[in-house]
Amino acid sequence: MKRKKLAALLLSLAMVLGLAACGDSGSGSATPAPSSSAAASGAPAAEGLKIAIVTSPNTVDDGSFNEDNYDGILSFIKTRNGIDTVTPVQEPTGDPTAAAQTVSDIVADYDVLVCTGFQFSGIATIAQENPSKYFILVDSFPSDDKNATVEVDNVYAMQFAEQESGFFAGIAAAKETKSGKVAVVNGVAYPSNVNYEYGFESGVNYANKNLNTSAEVVELPSYAGTDVNGTDVGGNYTGNFTDEATGKVVGQTLIQQGCDIIFVAAGGSGNGVFTAAKEAGNVKVIGCDVDQYDDGANGSSNIILTSVLKNMAVNVERQLTAIVDGSFKGGNYTLKADTDSTGYVSAEGRQQLSADTLNALADVYPKVKDGTIVPASNFSDSTPDNFPGL
Repeated sequence: MKRKKLAALLLSLAMVLGLAACGDSGSGSATPAPSSSAAASGAPAAEGLKIAIVTSPNTVDDGSFNEDNYDGILSFIKTRNGIDTVTPVQEPTGDPTAAAQTVSDIVADYDVLVCTGFQFSGIATIAQENPSKYFILVDSFPSDDKNATVEVDNVYAMQFAEQESGFFAGIAAAKETKSGKVAVVNGVAYPSNVNYEYGFESGVNYANKNLNTSAEVVELPSYAGTDVNGTDVGGNYTGNFTDEATGKVVGQTLIQQGCDIIFVAAGGSGNGVFTAAKEAGNVKVIGCDVDQYDDGANGSSNIILTSVLKNMAVNVERQLTAIVDGSFKGGNYTLKADTDSTGYVSAEGRQQLSADTLNALADVYPKVKDGTIVPASNFSDSTPDNFPGL
């Protein structure tokens, strides 16, 4: 199953890169130039790297976020003829303190630690105390013991402009809805999830203003989210990434209120929304992070309208390659469409978008890429109702 999903991911990425062919799809855009401040130059590149991927609360087989990062590691190992090894390590609670402790417990045993998720932001001190180790932090920037964001020489921390991918989902939903009601379901109101929500709402608003649509975004007040600053961000949040039962309840409630397209960015909780859509029979879902078309199979039909992408695998592989070729440079980086790090699935047979919708997305993609359109995000000054390019 994993290899099938990886093949689908590579096909989807190829289509997105084709869409953005005028941009730099090489490592130059996403991998900074070499620096003498990188971690120890004597990395065991010749004899192979010992890599750990630390996930929380789901495993590397979640079919989405964690699995995409894992696939990036596997792809790197394949290019090196298998001289490197990877060990998946799961922290099951999702608690930030427990996540950092898990990394601390194993740091001595590995050369590279790939930590996936906002809950690993507290690894800064661990990295500073272990300067000969390399850390790749996905979806978060490291923070100190006072929760202040810091940069660490041996930590490459990547966040993504999820609002861009969410924007594409919002346009697709607004263009394809027949009921006129759409929604987004998230897991926890971490910045990445709020970015998806705000991006989706921005996309719907953009389509309503510029593409002759009239879609309504439905929110359930009882499932409104509160972000890391304590701000009410609205939306529909399940409260975690592992609760399929709650995901199904939220999905069913939205469907009962007339939603026929739901964008799902909720990890394992999103599987419940998928189930609700399959049982309804007349509802489509937009997948998240990776190409989820295979997960949408429902007898002879498929519930996946398209999937929006956060191309983590290619960026994890880029950083592992940077470690072995000596060009690794720690720092905090936000990856966007201009490095082919966000996008959507347009490959034939992997989505069910109309030609009109595909044309609309192809028109807005370069505008997002060059900054003409800047969808709202969690901590931006703009809102889904008022953002550059609307």
